[in-house]
Amino acid sequence: MPKLTNSHHRPEDEGAPPAVAPPAPRKPTTATKVTPTVGISSWHVKASQPVDYEIRSCHRVFDPNRTDLLDAGGSGESRARRRFVVVDETVDRLYGAELRRYLDHHGVTYEIMVIQSGEVRKEIDVVLRFVERLDAFGIDRRREPVIVVGGGVVMDIVGLAASLYRRGTPFVRVPTTLVGLVDAGVGVKTGVNFNGHKNQLGTYSAAALTLLDRRFLSTLNRRHISNGLAEILKVGLIKDEALFDLLERYGKVVLDENFQGRSPEGEAAATAILEAAISGMLEELEPNLWEATLERSMDYGHTFSPAVEMLGLPSMLHGEAVCLDMALSTALACRRGLVDEDECARVFAVMSDLELPTWSPLHTPEVLGRALHATVRRRDGQQRLPLPVGIGKALFVNDVSDEELAAAIELQRAMALRGSMEAA
Repeated sequence: MPKLTNSHHRPEDEGAPPAVAPPAPRKPTTATKVTPTVGISSWHVKASQPVDYEIRSCHRVFDPNRTDLLDAGGSGESRARRRFVVVDETVDRLYGAELRRYLDHHGVTYEIMVIQSGEVRKEIDVVLRFVERLDAFGIDRRREPVIVVGGGVVMDIVGLAASLYRRGTPFVRVPTTLVGLVDAGVGVKTGVNFNGHKNQLGTYSAAALTLLDRRFLSTLNRRHISNGLAEILKVGLIKDEALFDLLERYGKVVLDENFQGRSPEGEAAATAILEAAISGMLEELEPNLWEATLERSMDYGHTFSPAVEMLGLPSMLHGEAVCLDMALSTALACRRGLVDEDECARVFAVMSDLELPTWSPLHTPEVLGRALHATVRRRDGQQRLPLPVGIGKALFVNDVSDEELAAAIELQRAMALRGSMEAA
C-alpha cells in the first residue's frame, strides 16, 4: 500500500458551512488555545514497485520438449494456450516454420506478426500497427504474454508497445542477434526513433523472461557478428580487462565460428566471452535500472554515436557507430595521459581484428561537436563523458572543449591509418 501523508491548509469559502461536519476537535492536553491551520490540503504519495526479471540460457528454444517459451510471463494459469508472437522478417524466413511447428505441437492458438527490421523502420507508426493487431487478437494480458523473437530493433518496438498497451502487458524476449544477446536483450529500456533522434520515445519496461539461445547466431552474417562484438568490447574496455584480453586472444576465433564452438578452443572462448559480457552489463545496470544516476559506465561508446549512427543510416550498424565512438574516446583519453600509447595501439588493433571501423568521414569537428552538445542536454547539462583509464577502468569528465575534440579526431584518424597500413 502506498504511504499517504496529509497536511491541511485549504481555505473554506467565507461564511459557507462545510459540506460535511468536521470531526470534533481533540481536547488539548494543556490550557494553551489550539488554533486550526487554514490553507490548502495536499497529499504526498510514496510507493515502490519491485522489478524482477530473468535472463536464462536456453539451448534450442524451439525444441518441442522444452516449454520455457510458454511457461513464462503470466500468472499461475499462464499456460493458457494463446500467444501473440512478433518476429522480424529475417527470423520468419529462417526459423518461421520451426516456430510454427513448436506452437502447433503444444496446441497453442497463435497469431504471428512479421515486421521489417532495421533502424530506419524503428518508428512509432510500427508500434501503433502492432498495438492494433494485438488489440484485434484480444489477449488476456495477465495470462497470455506477448512473445518477441528477433534483433534489438524488434525487441525495442515490442517492448515499448507492451509497456503502453493497457499500461503494461507482460512480454518474453528471444534475441536472435549478438547485440540482442549481450545488450538489447538484458536491460529494461525500450524505445523508437523520433524526429531524427535515436530512441527519443521510450520507457523502462522489463521483459518477464529473456531466453538466450546462441544457436541463432549461426545464421548471422559476419558483419552482424562483428557488430555485436562492439558491445562486448565496450564492457571489456571500460570495466573488465580480462574480457578485453579474451577478445584480444580469441576475438577472431569466435568471429570465424559465429560463437558456435566449432572447435574446443572456440567453444570455451564463446562461453567465457558471452558470460563475462552479460555479467558485466548486468552488474552496471542492476543498481541503476531507471538511470537516476547519470554517470553510467555503459554509456561508453554512446556519447557521440547516436548522432553519427542516425547520419550514417541505412548503411551504418549500431555497433559500428559505437566502436567509432570508443575509438574517439580512446584517443581523447590518450591525449590526456589516461591511456598510454601502447594501450591505445592495442585497442585499435583489437577493433581491427574484430573487423570494426576505427574511422569514418562523419567524424568531423562539426558533427561531433553537435553530438556532444546534444548529449549534454540528455545528461542534465553536463558531458558526463566516460573515458577509459588504461584498459578495464574508467572515469567521467565534463570539460572536453571543441579544440580538444578536434585534436582527438586527428589522433583517431592517424591511429586508424596506422592500423590499416600495418594490416596491409
